[in-house]
Amino acid sequence: MTDIREHRVWLNLKEMIRDRLSLTEDKADDHVIDERIRGDVSMKGANLWILMFAILVASVGLNVNSTAVITGAMLISPLMGPIMGIGYGAGINDFVLIRSAFKNLAIATLIALLTSTIYFLLSPLDVARSELLARTTPTVWDVMIGLFGGLAGIVAVTRKEKTNVIPGVAIATALMPPLCTAGFGLATGHWSYFFGAFYLYTINFVFIALASFMIVRVFNLSEKKYVDPEIAKKAQRYIALVVILTVLPSSYLAYQLVGDEMFKARTNTFINEQLRFKNTDVAQVKIDTKTHMIKVFLIGDHVPQKQLDHLSLALSNSGLKNAKLKIYQNGERED
Repeated sequence: MTDIREHRVWLNLKEMIRDRLSLTEDKADDHVIDERIRGDVSMKGANLWILMFAILVASVGLNVNSTAVITGAMLISPLMGPIMGIGYGAGINDFVLIRSAFKNLAIATLIALLTSTIYFLLSPLDVARSELLARTTPTVWDVMIGLFGGLAGIVAVTRKEKTNVIPGVAIATALMPPLCTAGFGLATGHWSYFFGAFYLYTINFVFIALASFMIVRVFNLSEKKYVDPEIAKKAQRYIALVVILTVLPSSYLAYQLVGDEMFKARTNTFINEQLRFKNTDVAQVKIDTKTHMIKVFLIGDHVPQKQLDHLSLALSNSGLKNAKLKIYQNGERED
């Protein structure tokens, strides 16, 4: 009797979970989803003007380091349409739609780059602030943001009733700021900014499109029929190749980022534990993660060199085996 009761409870629990997580109950009809996505692919007329205004707003936000302004620009971005169109087209094997969406996305990207470049050429502020620099070093975490944000977006698009999810996805995946940062790189000749930011933009649109492709396949929406099924298989191989090529550099950059953060954390721990002197304080610390150089600036009573020499020996015991330590006291000039 106990086994039967436990089995019934388990079945009820499974049914409740299935009911709560079901994506089919409020799914729109296939033709409604098709019309909705195709209708947002085109980038002309009002959409292009909205894009240019949004790019200008985001550029100003990056220029003055205002998070609120940048967020506002992302809310009015119309770039999600053609990106989802690419993923949807791949999911239903509609190569005509894929080409159309790619063409519209390419036009929108070029216009956005041109607009932001012109703005930064005219702007008297040419200093890269923190909001701008944050878009120059993408990692595998940006891949996850693009994928999960894209999944939320395409699920929202396939509902019977429109929701307010898409603006949130536009903010989370941040398509606009990388394009503006790339424009800043072009305008100022900082090519590392341009390539880093454009790579972040590429990560975002590739994984939003991939998310759309995945959900379309899960829902098994009506596919275009081809005489030769090899065409569809070849398209899927291309998709896999693009995804792999997009992920690999970001994974390496994430590995570097983790290594850099660990080095900084160990350095700060070392300084807090080892650099404790009577009547002497640490005024400034400079950490170069590329060369593993640690520069510490002290103020107060002069610390004997013999005492400082022991610090270099203590580096390896703190997980900083390959690090180099230089200490400057009371206004000594940096090398």
